[in-house]
Amino acid sequence: MALIPCQVLRVAILLSYCSILCNYKAIEMPAHKTYGGSWKFLTFIDLVVQAVFFGICVLTDLSSLLTRGSSNQEQERQLKKLISLRDWMLAVLAFPVGVHTTVLPFILIEMRTSHHQYPSRSCGLAAVCTFAVGYILWVCWVHHVTGIWVYPFLEHLGPGGKIIFFSFTTILMNLLYLLGEVLNNYIWDTQRSMEESKERPKSE
Repeated sequence: MALIPCQVLRVAILLSYCSILCNYKAIEMPAHKTYGGSWKFLTFIDLVVQAVFFGICVLTDLSSLLTRGSSNQEQERQLKKLISLRDWMLAVLAFPVGVHTTVLPFILIEMRTSHHQYPSRSCGLAAVCTFAVGYILWVCWVHHVTGIWVYPFLEHLGPGGKIIFFSFTTILMNLLYLLGEVLNNYIWDTQRSMEESKERPKSE
């Protein structure tokens, strides 16, 4: 039961994220030992999101291979649930948050090699807003407990400036979600058009 190249690539990406996370945690930084630890930083949260996402991708690939040719309806239902979870994570977390760091090329490769079904726009945007507001509240809570902002420049902003900045970041996350949706549709509409153009001469 041979793995196709895109499946091998996902395993390699997952292992690279696991390695990065291990090295990240091994770095001796004072900020990692204070309240909230590494979880204060969006970069670390993004690494965890990407590792979990590609872990689900690998699990989906394995489940797909194991259920191929099987008539077990329960296994098919479980596979569909995994695929739905994978697609949801890409749309709501992996792409919008991944743009924050240099992991974007991996996400673009994933979008190009597998079709992903985005959730309804209202549900997707609601989930993105929930994540953005949740992280903002977490940053504010860390400041409330420690008296120190996770990102030092926030210290120099007044209450109005902070509201504007947090509102801007939430709007930006929503725009990135929409960008991912448009990009996903463009990639697969283009792919579908290319396949149809190849098949047309045969039907004629």
